[in-house]
Amino acid sequence: MRVLHLDLETYSSAPLPKCGVYRYCDSPDFEILLLSYAFDDESVVTVDLACGEEIPEGFLAALTDSQVVKIAHNATYERVCFSRYLRRSGLLAAGEWLDPAQWRCTMVMAWYLTLPGRLADVAVALNVTEKKMEEGKDLIRYFSVPCKPTKTNGGRTRNLPANAPEKWAVYRQYNAQDVETERAIRKALEKFPLPEQEWELYALDQQINDRGVRVDKKLVKNAIAVDAVFAQAAYQRAKELTGLENPGSVNQLKAWLADQDMPMESLARKIVQEKAAQTDGIVAELLNLRLELSKTSVKKYEAMARCVCRDGRVHGLLQFYGANRTGRWAGRLVQAQNLPQNHLPDLDLAREIVKTGDEELLDTLYASVPGTLSELIRTAFIPKDGCRFLVADFSAIEARVLAWLANEEWVLEEFRGKGKIYEATASRMFHIPQESIVKGNPNYEYRQKGKQATLSCGYGGGVGALKAMGAKMPEDEMQPLVDAWRAANPNIVAFWSALDRAARTVIRKKTSARVGKVTLYWQDDKMFMRLPSGRNLCYQSPHFTGNRFGSDAIGYYAPNAAGQMVVQETFGGKLAENATQAIARDILAHALLTLEKNGYPVIFHVHDEAVIEMSIGQGALEEACRLMAIAPNWAEELPLRADGYECMYYRKD
Repeated sequence: MRVLHLDLETYSSAPLPKCGVYRYCDSPDFEILLLSYAFDDESVVTVDLACGEEIPEGFLAALTDSQVVKIAHNATYERVCFSRYLRRSGLLAAGEWLDPAQWRCTMVMAWYLTLPGRLADVAVALNVTEKKMEEGKDLIRYFSVPCKPTKTNGGRTRNLPANAPEKWAVYRQYNAQDVETERAIRKALEKFPLPEQEWELYALDQQINDRGVRVDKKLVKNAIAVDAVFAQAAYQRAKELTGLENPGSVNQLKAWLADQDMPMESLARKIVQEKAAQTDGIVAELLNLRLELSKTSVKKYEAMARCVCRDGRVHGLLQFYGANRTGRWAGRLVQAQNLPQNHLPDLDLAREIVKTGDEELLDTLYASVPGTLSELIRTAFIPKDGCRFLVADFSAIEARVLAWLANEEWVLEEFRGKGKIYEATASRMFHIPQESIVKGNPNYEYRQKGKQATLSCGYGGGVGALKAMGAKMPEDEMQPLVDAWRAANPNIVAFWSALDRAARTVIRKKTSARVGKVTLYWQDDKMFMRLPSGRNLCYQSPHFTGNRFGSDAIGYYAPNAAGQMVVQETFGGKLAENATQAIARDILAHALLTLEKNGYPVIFHVHDEAVIEMSIGQGALEEACRLMAIAPNWAEELPLRADGYECMYYRKD
């Protein structure tokens, strides 16, 4: 098969980082400025569309040729841009997308090896000879985004090649160099290829993003408007209470609070909550006002409004392999992975009030306007006409996988039976009959302790992990709880230790070691963890490093937020967490493929939950849950279960 490397420079008035590539291309003024490409190892060709050049027919034919593999860095961008271009040219039908199964992404290849995502950073990390040109950022700002009209530039809102011919010549070089850099990176990464099933999954991921999810634009518009009315009223009330010119100013507010005998070093939410509970009068009202304003999740609504395309849907909510430590998906744009939960007893009523824009009625019926708006965010995602959502969610997937990895048989038996893992855990921890842990029985209080321990202690965590998970208990009860959980789960504790010993042996002797269902092995200054699915987790340049306890820790290199490779520490419990979450991800991936092949189209997924858009009268929730719970061949003995519900707008059941 032939290989086609390509890179684009484009223009659109839509802000790409804020609205995503689908909305960016959906803008009426979107256009391709420059195209550079190379077949196989041939020389790079640059096509200057902004200056009137036309794309060769051979290249256009290759875009839809299944015998040509298209390769780009962050290939979603090029694929979506060209889908839009070909639709405008009449070469693709309306709503049709270029087939993602024909594309490969070097950014995903880099993430698979725990390398940075940005092209320039990958080139540095791999030390390839073909580096990205540093002038690129300034040239993109100059030619590819709108400019501010000034007297100097004649009041124009966009810079064209004729406005700066010398800069344009460099932009052409920059575009061509990106293809050379991308090609060099691909060759360096090919030694450690992704399994073919990952590319199948990548194609499905792209199809899910292409489908997108419909947004209730009226709800979004009026939620933003209601929030603005509330925020203005709250701001005016804060001015009345304080007499401050700007009660939103942290410095002004701290000074006012100090004058009221309530000095506060920080206005962080947790501290404000504590202080508000300790006082009364105007100080308490002011602090509670600040808490109310901090509840508003209007930014999510604003993101929806900014990203929705002309088809009424938001596309590109998911980033394949975005969490490169485990290969899990990451959220983008609206960040569906961290939507607030909803606990309102009547969501229908609250939605209708917001859709009418009646802020006064909302304030009368509900204790908190911002809190209500926050709880309604999920409900802004709606199915298209004639459809409903089927929402299917794995039950306690991480607890199941961890027990399966560690051969903690009593946990697996519980999941094969009643599946009441919190009650079963409490029973073993506190030596009380599981049957007594029911509502109305004094022993029911132990269920919460079993839950907190199950959620906090599985990966070697102690008191700190309980606190991080928000455990509500006296601190002197925490360590005994940790000790009791570990005593009840000896095989899981042994699994942590075995992983730690194996990793140290692999690093020290540059060998391989098997721990139950996973294998650690050394190759080319990397430690890989081979998962039962056949996928690898990669630890770059593993070594021993001193930790804060004064002992040797396992260190490896991973990218930080700036794209630089920095040392990270790990240990047996953390390796167990990596393995567990990665396998849970692989099980979700298998479920997504199974649902798709059986006619249940997923439009987005959140953690271990799949959201399916299905015509009314077609499909069945029970069947969707059954399909989800079919274990892959490599985990046939793992007991899985999926539960779900139907809804006419997205919500938490």
